[in-house]
Amino acid sequence: MKQTRFDLGMKMLKEIDGVGGENVIKSLEGIAPDLGKYIIEFAFGDIYPRKALSIQEREIITITSLLTAGGCEPQLEVHINGSLNVGIAPEKIIETFIQCIPYTGFPRVLNAIFTAKKVFDERQITLNEKSE
Repeated sequence: MKQTRFDLGMKMLKEIDGVGGENVIKSLEGIAPDLGKYIIEFAFGDIYPRKALSIQEREIITITSLLTAGGCEPQLEVHINGSLNVGIAPEKIIETFIQCIPYTGFPRVLNAIFTAKKVFDERQITLNEKSE
């Protein structure tokens, strides 16, 4: 039996975003269940499984895009967790955000850093004091 886009998307969602991703989908059930289906089928069923980029590269691009868009801290929180879930080091997440300063400015980078801090605190992750 061929795997559907939805089945593949749910598998990818659980692998990458875990409970956070599942909670996003559940939160849409009472108001916009089709939006949850689109997220699962399109983003996680069609885009994430493509072969040209690794899951880690896709998550770095995702957190960078969310930082750049601004005002996406709830989604950024889910994908910082996702980045950690797929093996991206916390220091690499912070360094990715720092790289964005010249292009997006301090306010958006600060918002991303504080979102990362919240996630790291919840997961009891500590960083090296200095990373140059």
